[in-house]
Amino acid sequence: MKECIYVVEDDENIREIIDLALTSAGYNVKQFSNALDALKSMENDQVDLAVFDLMLPGISGIDAIKKIRETDQELPILILSAKDREIDKVNGLDSGSDDYMTKPFGVLELQARVRSLLRRHAPKAVPIIESQTLKIDKQTRTVMHNGQVMELTNKEYQLLLYLVENHTRVVERDEILNHIWGYDFIGESRVLDVHIRALRAKLDDDGSKYIKTIRGVGYRYVEEVK
Repeated sequence: MKECIYVVEDDENIREIIDLALTSAGYNVKQFSNALDALKSMENDQVDLAVFDLMLPGISGIDAIKKIRETDQELPILILSAKDREIDKVNGLDSGSDDYMTKPFGVLELQARVRSLLRRHAPKAVPIIESQTLKIDKQTRTVMHNGQVMELTNKEYQLLLYLVENHTRVVERDEILNHIWGYDFIGESRVLDVHIRALRAKLDDDGSKYIKTIRGVGYRYVEEVK
């Protein structure tokens, strides 16, 4: 399967050059002219690497990267910016990016840096998590329930995985919201209830089979996990 790379750049000409450079190297590229659209799309996509400009409409590349790092420490991120001062590079790397390139850039160097980042973040041996009815492959993000593949959104997958990995205890609502949606998530906690209901529907769960509500506290995945 081709690696999926997000390119977040507001200059259409530069965006097309990056797209051509990466698609010709065999990657699947998705383009975005602003960070908000990219962040929204990431909720339902499996992204292998992201390329961010810094000066973007709406929220800056720096703020977008910080937002990503609240819930994802593994995604390789490359900043590609015209800001070439040392302090700009330091701020970019400190925000959570893994590498920093300045414009104008060489296509061959861009391809080489992307290859390097993907190698560096290549998944190690990832265990398969199993319960009596579930099988979760963390490397492919595939979830099987009673032998059938579950179609999950990115947030549903993260939520189910977090509950299963912490099956020995009750996970508090605030902890789940912070882990899945980020510490500065702004919104009603009902978003968690909506996702729990969606998961239960897909698990054919009446509220006691797999995900149990502990009133006033949170949730617990009740099946024994190997």
